[in-house]
Amino acid sequence: ALLVSGEKLRLPPIKLPLGLFLLGTVISLAFSGEAAAGLPQIRKFYVFLELLVVFSTLREIAWLRALVLCWAGVGALIAMRGFVQFAQRFKEAQELGRNFYDYYAPADRMTGFMSHWMTFSGQEMLVLLMLAAFLFFAPNAFQRGGLWLACSALMSLALLLGFTRSIWLATAAAGMYLLWYVRRWLVAAVPVTAALVFLLSPAPIRERFTSIVHPKEGVDSNEFRVVTERAGLRMIERHPLLGLGPEGVKLHFNEYVPPDVHKLPSGWYGHLHNIYLHYAAERGIPTMLMLLWLLLKILYDFHVGLRGLPPARNDRRFLLHGGIAVVLATMVAGFFELNLGDTEVLTVFLTVVACGYASLEMEALGGRQPAASRSTPPVKLRAAS
Repeated sequence: ALLVSGEKLRLPPIKLPLGLFLLGTVISLAFSGEAAAGLPQIRKFYVFLELLVVFSTLREIAWLRALVLCWAGVGALIAMRGFVQFAQRFKEAQELGRNFYDYYAPADRMTGFMSHWMTFSGQEMLVLLMLAAFLFFAPNAFQRGGLWLACSALMSLALLLGFTRSIWLATAAAGMYLLWYVRRWLVAAVPVTAALVFLLSPAPIRERFTSIVHPKEGVDSNEFRVVTERAGLRMIERHPLLGLGPEGVKLHFNEYVPPDVHKLPSGWYGHLHNIYLHYAAERGIPTMLMLLWLLLKILYDFHVGLRGLPPARNDRRFLLHGGIAVVLATMVAGFFELNLGDTEVLTVFLTVVACGYASLEMEALGGRQPAASRSTPPVKLRAAS
């Protein structure tokens, strides 16, 4: 529909790092010697069209605001679906006479409507951060404040019960960024809040917290992550420029297992659980650096855009602060998971980025993109409250 609409197709001003990242992927595939195996990663390029679609079509600030609020409602519904699954898992563990933590944490967590708990938690985190930015920085955010606070509470609880430690760390880091620009003293309250949550939580949640430094053998993933890190470094050492090729990590992992590891710990070895390590091993250090450039450019552009805004509540302020929080959370979680390799999470991430760049182009008063960028008059919508 967009192709035949007559609208000008546009991308945000991240074409160079994005294009070089995609080009590096193609070059890595071409020299891998296993082109057929790596084609799924080439087909995944279509996901990046999300940038073009959102940036070309959402031309009113009200549309961007409404999108985030729709996400919040859907995120709350998905969270409630997750609660049902959590209760089912708890009942199953009791019926089997199993310790709940040992039954739930390794391989049977709540997933909402997603296929995996990492996808579920990753999407919920990004939506929660955008909703938090809306509540902190958007005008008239509390006209239906009870509804949005309820959505925030449901998604926050879903993240807690999801047991995904990387998401906990990433949400805390991005949340502290948002709090810094609301009231700086609130950042100091985060450790206190975390301590209270730990002390007041049921035993399985406390055990999950402590597993960050005291993992349970055969249950928590700490041990196998050490193996994937060491194997990834060996891959990079042997193939620093072009990597093993798309999907090469999965195909050749066993060849790079350190010789002193005689038995692989329980875990998933299809990727390296780290976007920086994985893309360097799979596509080469230069391509990984293009991804890093892309992420840092988004942060810089959004930060510069914020500096030009008035201090009052503003929809562009919430979109830009939310965009920065989402990128920061993605970068933090990326140390522990291949989150940008997950199509569903990547789709939400790219949509947030496109919304942020769209808001940068919009007139401060009218909430519209400059007239030169529009081929048809926009439909005027009343901002959602």
